[in-house]
Amino acid sequence: MPVSAEGSALRALRVLEAVGAPGGPHRLGRIAREAGVTKPSTHRILQGLAEAGYVVSDGDGTYGPGPRAYALSAQFSPTQHGEPVLRRLRDETGQTVHVALRSGTRAVYVRKLDSDRPYRMASRVGGQIPLHCTAIGKAVLAHLAPAERAALLAETGLPPRTARTRTDPALLEAELAEIRSLGYAVDDEENEETVRCVAAPLLDPGGRPVGGVSVSALTFQLPEDELLAHVPRLLEAARLLAPAYT
Repeated sequence: MPVSAEGSALRALRVLEAVGAPGGPHRLGRIAREAGVTKPSTHRILQGLAEAGYVVSDGDGTYGPGPRAYALSAQFSPTQHGEPVLRRLRDETGQTVHVALRSGTRAVYVRKLDSDRPYRMASRVGGQIPLHCTAIGKAVLAHLAPAERAALLAETGLPPRTARTRTDPALLEAELAEIRSLGYAVDDEENEETVRCVAAPLLDPGGRPVGGVSVSALTFQLPEDELLAHVPRLLEAARLLAPAYT
């Protein structure tokens, strides 16, 4: 008997719930058992969810929640995923705060807290950003294994987004080395004109970057030195937030 669209949707939701169960990431067999779905069907559903960014896998046979799942969760339950930490960072800096998680060759915004300034950032939860020219993206790139970083950049290239985007691989690699040393990255109008950001990576227990947290300001509202003065607060926020996203 054919499975109805409603039945397929419910199965996909059960699989997603099983992926997000405590103790993850989980293997296919456990996800299938928890969801009450056959292994072949679970595998097909997981592939679709991974392509859409709701599930991630490191290729080791385990699956965990993806950036779009975190974004959806934050919309329904904003007190989770380090919300007090983000609010404190926003309030202490007076600037817009973002969290973005890596999804393949890009990152996806999963949380945004606007400042109370009269101008608003165009960014939105669920929006995708490149890695080579954003503060969060460069914080991620800097902490990837060299071979993984090289393969990713070979796939995406370094397309210019503004006149300030770094398009020379050697210059970008030198900047990434500095980011690893400093612990934070800066996007100085490299992705959007008049927007400057500083970001720190969110690292899992093994030191792998899953995303980052940033403080963003419009250049005509906040000079660079004043933005960089918030780096200690940013680094502390990243340390506290990492367990919520890894």
